[in-house]
Amino acid sequence: MGRCWQHNPGLRQRKTLNPSAKAVHYVIRGLRVFTKMNTPEPPAGETAGAQTLRRGLGILKLLARHQPEGLRIGEIGRRLGLSKATAVRLTHTLADERFVVHDPATRCYRLGPESFVVGLAAEPSYSLQRLATASLRALALETGDWVFFSVVQGLEAICLSRETGHGPIPSDALRLGDRHPLGVGAGGLAILAALPDDEVEHALSVNGPYIDEHFPKSPVAVIRHLVAETRERGYAVIPGIVVPGYWALGVSLQQRDGRPVGAIVLVASESRLHPTRRAALGERMLNIGRDLMSRAAQGEGEAAPYR
Repeated sequence: MGRCWQHNPGLRQRKTLNPSAKAVHYVIRGLRVFTKMNTPEPPAGETAGAQTLRRGLGILKLLARHQPEGLRIGEIGRRLGLSKATAVRLTHTLADERFVVHDPATRCYRLGPESFVVGLAAEPSYSLQRLATASLRALALETGDWVFFSVVQGLEAICLSRETGHGPIPSDALRLGDRHPLGVGAGGLAILAALPDDEVEHALSVNGPYIDEHFPKSPVAVIRHLVAETRERGYAVIPGIVVPGYWALGVSLQQRDGRPVGAIVLVASESRLHPTRRAALGERMLNIGRDLMSRAAQGEGEAAPYR
């Protein structure tokens, strides 16, 4: 925020404003003071510059989850807990640098060309997702169901892509960049089940309090049972406990040493996943996963963990 100008006899007098302009001037000054007074202080140990950077990155991550439709300024501010003035200032700065673009017709902001350039620079680290795209798209088109691709990042699974089916999908289905603790959802469950027992226990001990609080229908006790079922079956089945009315199948993607680096997930309404179809799709997804990891190892080397 700029400082309020104070009169200094040593400075040349500014041009006198007419009454209308003067009124606008004082309104703007009042808004500046109000915004400054109502802007929360950065968290302890974080500078104002770091807070601004974090907020700007938050806008980019939010828009990544709402491509290609984008979001309006007011919605950006509401979802991120920013004042309208702060949301406007940060979004306009990102637009100036071409990280976001504005659609005058819808008044929405979307990711811009510089975001694409940054994504391309990071893309070699996510070559497995690129390799999987054709197979996952074919699976979605063939089945009519929604297909997702997630990778391991620490003790979470992060969604990198989703392929559109013509069947129904819950409104709160995974979007690009969404994260879940390992064990939650078909992808997180498949990945967790592929880990050694000691790492399963570590992940559940760390993620357990969050899981029990935010996913009461899929608490740690239920996840332990589902891990055993997944290991026995070879793929994960989530029977409508994360999103009522929707089931999901998940297959982990494992390196030659058995280390899981990602997962393929298929989501459909309960009526579309009767036992016979579940079994057929589960085997189909296992074959896709094995083929994908074989091609990754032969053509582009072992997939690197996303940690």
